[in-house]
Amino acid sequence: MSKPLIIVESPTKAKTISRFLGGEYAVEASMGHVRDLPKSKISIDVAHDFEPTYIIPEKAKETVAKLKKLSKGASSIILATDEDREGEAISWHLVQALGLGDEAQIAKGTEDKRIKRIVFHEITKSAIDAALKNPRDLDLNLVDAQQARRVLDRLVGYELSPFLWRKIRYGLSAGRVQSVAVRLVVEREREIQNFKQEEYWSVEAKLSKKDSDKTFIARLQKIGSQSVGKMDIKSETDAKKITADLVGAEYQVKDISSKEVKRNPAAPFTTSTLQQEAARKFGMSAKQTMVIAQQLYEGVKLGEEGHQGLITYMRTDSLNLAQSALVSIAEVVKTEFGKEYALSEPRHFTNKSKGAQEAHEAIRPTDVLRKPQDIKEHLDKGQFKIYDLIWKRTIACQMAPAVLEQTAADIAAKNYMFRANGQTIKFDGFIRAYTEGQDEKAEDEIEGVLPELSQEEILKLHELLPLQHFTEAPPRYSDATLIKALEAHGVGRPSTYAPTLSTIQDRGYVDKIDKKYHPTEEGFLVNDMLVENFPEIVDINFTSHIEEEFDDIAEGKIKWVEVMKEFYGPFKQHLKEKEESVQKTIEVSTTPCPHCGKMMLIKYGRMGKFLACPEEGSKITQPMPEEAAKIKELEEKTKDEKCPICGKPMKVKRGRFGFFLGCQDYPKCKGISKIWNKTGFKCPNCLATDSRKDKPGDVVERKSRGRGKAFFGCTRFPDCTFVMNVKPENQEQLNEAYKNWKENPPKPKKVWKKKKTSE
Repeated sequence: MSKPLIIVESPTKAKTISRFLGGEYAVEASMGHVRDLPKSKISIDVAHDFEPTYIIPEKAKETVAKLKKLSKGASSIILATDEDREGEAISWHLVQALGLGDEAQIAKGTEDKRIKRIVFHEITKSAIDAALKNPRDLDLNLVDAQQARRVLDRLVGYELSPFLWRKIRYGLSAGRVQSVAVRLVVEREREIQNFKQEEYWSVEAKLSKKDSDKTFIARLQKIGSQSVGKMDIKSETDAKKITADLVGAEYQVKDISSKEVKRNPAAPFTTSTLQQEAARKFGMSAKQTMVIAQQLYEGVKLGEEGHQGLITYMRTDSLNLAQSALVSIAEVVKTEFGKEYALSEPRHFTNKSKGAQEAHEAIRPTDVLRKPQDIKEHLDKGQFKIYDLIWKRTIACQMAPAVLEQTAADIAAKNYMFRANGQTIKFDGFIRAYTEGQDEKAEDEIEGVLPELSQEEILKLHELLPLQHFTEAPPRYSDATLIKALEAHGVGRPSTYAPTLSTIQDRGYVDKIDKKYHPTEEGFLVNDMLVENFPEIVDINFTSHIEEEFDDIAEGKIKWVEVMKEFYGPFKQHLKEKEESVQKTIEVSTTPCPHCGKMMLIKYGRMGKFLACPEEGSKITQPMPEEAAKIKELEEKTKDEKCPICGKPMKVKRGRFGFFLGCQDYPKCKGISKIWNKTGFKCPNCLATDSRKDKPGDVVERKSRGRGKAFFGCTRFPDCTFVMNVKPENQEQLNEAYKNWKENPPKPKKVWKKKKTSE
């Protein structure tokens, strides 16, 4: 007897669902999208209602053939792709790719009657069983919303990018969301560049009770009846005049005020807040976070339990929690923390982010009784961190508020008034489980605990400090703050944050240095060209408006073709006008050409700026002066390096990822090697190994992939895995580090194969 066929996106998801359903169903993966727009041409017929032409990509043909064969003998075909717009579109494409109905038949509801559509926001047995009992039709409004985004982004990318090629250089790209993200980074950088630092001073008294040496800080607040603002003490002279006047002064408590403050927990995670918190707490990129969250959602093998979906769907901007989850959370709070930490009624949250939509739940564990420590042995380091974070945040959001007592003491000294602030936790509430991270610490944040003080009490002065400060430029964007800004402006949606941040780096428009986004020269150049000539494309409000229209399409309020017409007509006309009026960007250097004597032109290539002969047809080029100086410096540093293949001298070359060494006999010999920051020491592990002692590696500075943290290791990695955390200053220190490394070898890391997902 033929079985029903369930189609999901990924093999892991298929494995988890198959385990729940036993052998009653055949469960197969589509490996993501089975149809897409071809890369070779625009494939949008703008004259006929923007009709897209889809193809089955080469990589999907084998999967489609397999699913076609299976679907022919299936008693029913159950489309179980993700419950968002992208998942709905994958199901819609599957129907057509498998020959079960064309677009017109789907619209009329006359496609193959065996087709059923099911959705679930968590991969658990109960959720799958419930979904199978409640199939529905394909939601064509969701499909249209996804198609509208895909078509609009294709039109912008394929028509605006060639404009940039002609006016700046070949290979550049523009995108509706990516260009707004680049604009935010560029404008923040210009704020930093234009920032004028100002000096200011403060006066602090380090005080204690008379019979104690436990000190606390009080800051100068008033001189007479005049309040002292942050910038009012402008110089060291002014500050020292105050401290001189206070010599011999008596410090007396004049007023004490206390108030009880309640703090409520943060809401459960949405896609953006999970990405932000993982960036703050663990330094994870948005992409890393989403890859791990996808693994937890699709299923992780938990020993004898088999594959289990550990979290609910991770692309959501909903703050809702299911009633069943709220009941379970309340029980966990009572058993793990005590009744006093539980709420009498569940706490509900309201989403304040612009354009929030998608009727999913917030991200939570599928089973809150599955505590992080109980399954730690089955998770890798990253999976445990993210699961632990989600579990704690979910539990905390349904815990009692924290109760703090905030105390302020006004302390008089002569004609001056100081203020000391402190706080004590009267009841820790949700803080016992979890506290939210911060992007930037406020300068005036209340810290410390004040001793018990009484009015008119005389205090002991330990030190009076005039402190110099400088105003600070606004901070560069991190993953957390850039996602927060995009979400606040209504730019992008849960599925787009991580890809957008990856794209602007891959395109070379921003560099990520110490976890902060810095625009590149190309980023500035492309942004300025778009802002000046296509302000609507990089306008935050316009992009947000388009996102809202996609939401309206998803809800069936407007038709997607109307949105395309509203956008495309003016855009195409504007593009035509700018094509004629905008001149190609030409920069002239101050370097004379060795060929013709004229000043060389500054041009842009895949590796950045270079100098080119201004005469037409000439192929004379040379590096920029600063790059030439860098090459000269590196050539001196690496003059003794030999090719690892043929032994000939090496030359400094520049590639996409920076400078490297290449054999001088290229292309005959293709030997390459990195340019290392050497410590001057040979690797002790190589010297102690027979197979490598004749050609030992060097101990060099290296950087880890995750946080970019420097460490020192052997150049012969992976053959030699010797590492140490600090730079060796002498042979004795190196030998000691080698001895410790041998006695306490690092644990081997798990190697995870890259999985195909629906991303």
